[in-house]
Amino acid sequence: MTEIAVFTPDPTDPSYAGQWPSVLERLSQALAREGVTAVPTPWTEHVEDASALLDYPLVLPVVSWGYHRDHARWLQGCAAWERAGAPLANPASVLRWNSDKTYLGRLTERDVAIPPTLWRTDVTPSDLDDAFEQTGAETLIVKPTVSGGAWRTLKIARGDTPADPPPGSVMIQPFLPTIQTEGETSMLFFGGRFSHAVNKRPAAGDFRIQVQFNGIYTPIAPPGGALALAEQVLAAIEEPLLYARIDTVPDGDGRWRLMEAELIEPDFYLGHDPQGGAGFARAVRERLEAL
Repeated sequence: MTEIAVFTPDPTDPSYAGQWPSVLERLSQALAREGVTAVPTPWTEHVEDASALLDYPLVLPVVSWGYHRDHARWLQGCAAWERAGAPLANPASVLRWNSDKTYLGRLTERDVAIPPTLWRTDVTPSDLDDAFEQTGAETLIVKPTVSGGAWRTLKIARGDTPADPPPGSVMIQPFLPTIQTEGETSMLFFGGRFSHAVNKRPAAGDFRIQVQFNGIYTPIAPPGGALALAEQVLAAIEEPLLYARIDTVPDGDGRWRLMEAELIEPDFYLGHDPQGGAGFARAVRERLEAL
């Protein structure tokens, strides 16, 4: 068996303690069928000294949940891993820029469609008034540009004043009601190949689709427009990607919009993969053989 490292959360962060071990177990089972053993290691143990990572032919950051809570340290780690030449996939350069959602603005320069978005720092009531005016929306979504799992994400109706808006860099978008009626389509790619797709809808009365908020997940064949957008996004990203999850939603006019290109630590939804993660494991095996 070939041993590879898999980043896991900071052991002092209890936020995802009840979730990530089962995700790691599904990954490990898929890898084992390709003769690969996953060795878990907290990403926070390799920020100041990355030398231990050089003992492995490959390092997967795919369970490094919670990095957004300690972003400065994450960026420090990315620099250390890149400097040491640690064999991360996806590469440390991708882990750095993908950790801040302002990358979505750069993708629009390559004609990738995203919801109308305003970028602000330390958002004020005036900023929200401007956003309502510019977008014509009745409801806005406000979230930090460094975030994860709907952390500090707000849904704000016209006329409301949030009591505790997220500090620092934020993005403001109109709320797309289609997230409730049609859901978000997430597509998984491994080694550049499409693997499977999942439709995610919020529970009744909520707007968040994450499993911790009782989001409803259903395996689907992706609509043609969603898949075309996902392929456009991947073509616009020039770095080599071992894995990617592309999250999309149709707007009110039926145009597919990119919500996220998840390239760091996405849940692959292997429990909804008809192949049980075989595509992921095969991509890892191919990467090892190419080294």
